[in-house]
Amino acid sequence: MAHVRPAAVAGLFYPDDPVELADHVTRLLAGVPARGAARPPKALIVPHAGYVYSGPVAARAYAMLGAARGVTRVVLLGPVHRVPVRGLALPEAEAFATPLGTVPVDLEGARALMDLPQVGTSAAAHAPEHSLEVQLPFLQEVLGSFTVLPLAVGEATPEEVAECLALAWGGPETLIVVSSDLSHYLPYDTARRVDRNTAEAILAFKEGAIGHEHACGATAVWGLLLEARRRGMEVELIDLRNSGDTAGYRARVVGYGAFAFREAA
Repeated sequence: MAHVRPAAVAGLFYPDDPVELADHVTRLLAGVPARGAARPPKALIVPHAGYVYSGPVAARAYAMLGAARGVTRVVLLGPVHRVPVRGLALPEAEAFATPLGTVPVDLEGARALMDLPQVGTSAAAHAPEHSLEVQLPFLQEVLGSFTVLPLAVGEATPEEVAECLALAWGGPETLIVVSSDLSHYLPYDTARRVDRNTAEAILAFKEGAIGHEHACGATAVWGLLLEARRRGMEVELIDLRNSGDTAGYRARVVGYGAFAFREAA
C-alpha cells in the first residue's frame, strides 16, 4: 500500500470538509476578474497563508491555468517553517492527501533529483509543513489529475535551487510553483512599501535584493529567478496585497504577491 502523507492543516488553513473546500476554492477562482487571452504560465509564485488571508491572491494566479492545457505534473517548492533542512528535502511519501483526494508524487522525478548532493528526504520536514499543502486544493480544482514533485526548501543557495529546477523543468506538461508569502507583521502602509520593492525586484530578476525579511520563501524565489533569467523568461505581477486588504486588520499584516513566469514566445 502506498505511503500517503496526510493533510496537516485541513480545518486550520482551509476547510476540512471536501464539499465546503471545493465550494470555497471554486468561489475564490470565480471571483477573479476576467482577463484577456494570454499564454499560459510556466511558473508561478503564490502565497501560502490561510485561505481567508491569502486565498484571493493565490486564486488570481491559479485562475490563469485555465489556459494551461495538458499540465499533468507540478514541481512544487516551499519553505520549511518548523523542521530545519539543509538543502532541499523530498518526502518519503508516495502521495499527498487533502480533503479533495490524493495527489501522487512524481517518483521518477524524485529519483532523478536524488542524484543531486543538495537533495535528500525528510518525512519530518514534510509532515507539519503548510507551505506546500495549501497549494494542492487549488491545483486539484484547476488541473484535476496530476502528479506533484514536492520540495521543502531549507538552507540552500540560489544555484542549488536553480539546479533542481533545471533538472525537473520538463516541457509543457510541467508547471513550476514556488510558495512564498512576502513581508511579515509590519504596519499596513510600511508593508505596502516593502512589498512593492520586493515585487519590483522580482520583476527585474534581482534575487540579491530579496531577503528572508522580504519573503519567507526567499530561497526558492532566488532559485526560480536565477533559472528564469537564464532561460530568458518574462515575468508578470498578477496581484499584490496583504492581509489588511483581505482580512481587514491593518496594525500588523502579512504581504502576499502572485507572479506568473512565461517562456519567451
